[in-house]
Amino acid sequence: MSEVFSKLFDVEPRAWMALGVVIILSILGLIYLSHKKEQTSNTAHTKKIVYGGICISISFVLSYIRIFHLPQGGSITLASMFPLVLYSMIFGPVAGIIAGFAYGMLQLIQDMWVVNIAQLLLDYPLAFGCIGLAGIAPNAIKNVQLRTFIAVTLALLGRGAMHILSGWLFFADYAPEGMNPFIYSLGYNGTVILGELVITLVLAMILVSTPIYTTLKKGAMPSF
Repeated sequence: MSEVFSKLFDVEPRAWMALGVVIILSILGLIYLSHKKEQTSNTAHTKKIVYGGICISISFVLSYIRIFHLPQGGSITLASMFPLVLYSMIFGPVAGIIAGFAYGMLQLIQDMWVVNIAQLLLDYPLAFGCIGLAGIAPNAIKNVQLRTFIAVTLALLGRGAMHILSGWLFFADYAPEGMNPFIYSLGYNGTVILGELVITLVLAMILVSTPIYTTLKKGAMPSF
């Protein structure tokens, strides 16, 4: 444990540059999206917090149901991302990103694999914060199945991009001799993300085709 924390700030300049770009783009995106939010009542705001806590909790429990676990970290779970995707679809990207950040910190506690502070940020709060991208799936799309497909895909690909970037920058030593570290990271992390994407899509398509989704959406009083 002491060795892990001793390396937290041992970060190469190119890693700080990549992380800086990600953080800047994230902040700009949050500022832009925040200006588009509608004013909400206290009741709606309370429901947003309550629903967020419930979805984070369900995702955390589902994350323990691992279908496949890779040796250097990363697991295919029983659709543990779906509650956060659903929350982001209902309450919008800002609330979804915040919930994803919180969930990422829980994942850090659950299954910590840390090389330095930049890798920690990429693999945990930033990666899972990207689940909130599900909220930018256009509400104008009336076909709920199509909107759900777009939302799930955006969320999982956003998360995957952070993991792939982290693997390329910080886990190149694990790549087989002669293999490009980026290709290795793409294959390694892509396996996890593709598995999560398929499982999440299947469950999502089933759920949004039932009255359950409509009831949840009406009861939540979405603010975005």
